[in-house]
Amino acid sequence: MPRTNKTPNDLLSHWMARSGISNAELARAVTRRARTAGLRGVCPSEGRVRAWRQGETPRHPVPQLIADHLRHTLGIHLTCADIAMPGTVAAPAGPDLPWEPRSTIAVVDHLTRSELMDPHTRHTNDAHTLHTGSELLTPLQQWAVATPSTLAKRGAGRIGMSDVAAIRELTGMFRDADNRHGGILSRKAVIAQMQDANTLLNTATYTETTGRALFAAVADLGSVAAWMAFDSGQHRTAQKIFIIALHAAGEAGDKVLGAHILQCMARQMSHLNHYDDALDLVALAQYGARRQATWATRSMLTALDARFQAIVGQLDASERAAGQAEEHFARATLANEPPHMAFFDEAELSATLGVAHQIAAKHDTAISRTRRAERSLQLLGRALELRPAHRVRSTAFDHLGIARTHLAVGELAGAYQETRRALDLFATIGSTRVSDRLGELHDEAAPYASSQQAAALREEIKEAVTAAA
Repeated sequence: MPRTNKTPNDLLSHWMARSGISNAELARAVTRRARTAGLRGVCPSEGRVRAWRQGETPRHPVPQLIADHLRHTLGIHLTCADIAMPGTVAAPAGPDLPWEPRSTIAVVDHLTRSELMDPHTRHTNDAHTLHTGSELLTPLQQWAVATPSTLAKRGAGRIGMSDVAAIRELTGMFRDADNRHGGILSRKAVIAQMQDANTLLNTATYTETTGRALFAAVADLGSVAAWMAFDSGQHRTAQKIFIIALHAAGEAGDKVLGAHILQCMARQMSHLNHYDDALDLVALAQYGARRQATWATRSMLTALDARFQAIVGQLDASERAAGQAEEHFARATLANEPPHMAFFDEAELSATLGVAHQIAAKHDTAISRTRRAERSLQLLGRALELRPAHRVRSTAFDHLGIARTHLAVGELAGAYQETRRALDLFATIGSTRVSDRLGELHDEAAPYASSQQAAALREEIKEAVTAAA
């Protein structure tokens, strides 16, 4: 029997719509191609095509026949993977990939091409399909000890460090766009640039030094593309790109960049309530980058550890980590940090620790809760004072953090005021993450729903999130 998935094959439907063919026409085309190839037993009906679109996977070689016909009709190079069907060569899947350059280049090529052909641009309910636990962590642990492979011998001259610098400049522009507007609008542009840079790895000639730098540039582009996918609610895509970006950072020999990618993955896991995975990813980043990490990187990772420890109720461990993060930051020289660390400044440290204290306040007793809430408000207020104007999404999160702290101690007026400020910013950006956090605040205000301010807070959040969906 053909395999049936629960999810409709939207990619197949998309390419059929692009080519303007009906179920019956595709059935006849597959039959013709099968007969030409001497495959007399392949003669699908219109109903069978309908079943394919509903999630049924046909047997080999039907997926290839479908892809061939759509490619011929559209004049676009399509593979079986591009129509969400298995081909003669299995598409790369999961976190367990070889740590070697040719594999990394091939997987980046596959993922970027597939993403550029995917018709979906907004939130998809795919968080349940992520790799978690040992299935995710065990393959990634090799990153900590992996050393870069020797790149294939190439001549010098065609691609130089100036070309890599240009890619890095573009990456910075994409980061800025993400900070200002959220990840929804620019995600595919970043993926296209990642594909172009990866093509240089595959086809250009370069020295060993330039090759390593080019791998790092691809990894950094991947971190931005994955972050935008995460911010857009496309969690499976984000995880796949994060993983292959980590492999590219490994080929670059850049453990600090790898640690940055792992902390991004940790934030995604925390957002989706996989808190143990988030803690393990931070620990892996700390161990793997222990010999290369700058003080700013150490501070960033330790601050995240404080936040996640608070979430799981380890309040003493959270407080110790928060103190260490502040000590590390005091020794940091931010002007010497690589571009991917530009986001981590005093404002970001204050915000991360402010949220850690806010979360701890929810766990603590009444007396300690007030103390922690006061510290949270102090830190989040400091973050707002220091935030650069272009960090719009981060500013929205800061206001949300303050609102949730007020709510944790029953200060409804402050919670409502800060929620209104967050909603004003939310209206200017496209960020599913902010939407999700607003939803959490809506639920947290439920015990106070009899209050006029809490009721208004919940209603205004509901209207804003619904309008943005």
